[in-house]
Amino acid sequence: DGRSDWSSDVCSSDLDKEAADHSWTFLSNYAHVLVCLARDPDITLRGVAEQVGVTERAIHRIVAELTASGVVVKEREGRRNHYTLSLSMPLRHPLEEGKTVSDLLSGLLTRSEMSRVHARIRAAGDASTG
Repeated sequence: DGRSDWSSDVCSSDLDKEAADHSWTFLSNYAHVLVCLARDPDITLRGVAEQVGVTERAIHRIVAELTASGVVVKEREGRRNHYTLSLSMPLRHPLEEGKTVSDLLSGLLTRSEMSRVHARIRAAGDASTG
């Protein structure tokens, strides 16, 4: 039957074109920013923008929102910023109920990266109480 060959060719052609036209990922830019800050808490926002693939202005907005919500703590160190993540903060969507920033990052970072994040947070807590 020639119709099935024609329709499958059209469908696969349409899918190929759609895939080429629309680049998408499973995670939001907010999650990508969290991954960048978890991996390198001293990264510049320009560096985050390059890794995420959006403008530096967009990263400034995302970091400002994450800071305002308490997910990110920004500290000035000389001319640079240092970012600490609040791992116990809950994720915000109802489908993510009961999950935290730590849960999200645990699925995205290697064990050694996650261990370094926890160690930096413990060290920062010791420094602030000591």
